[in-house]
Amino acid sequence: MNKLLGGVGATAGGALGWWVGSPFGFFTAFVVSTIGTGVGLYLGRRLAAAWS
Repeated sequence: MNKLLGGVGATAGGALGWWVGSPFGFFTAFVVSTIGTGVGLYLGRRLAAAWS
């Protein structure tokens, strides 16, 4: 469950980061997407830990 929710969180965070950063250019979208991936992974794993 930990890996599943971590992966879902990372995907959602990365997509959200790309969506937020894309109006400002490709490099900004990449950086914000990378940060969003990390935050999504962290939150997904915390959610999995809370459920188990």
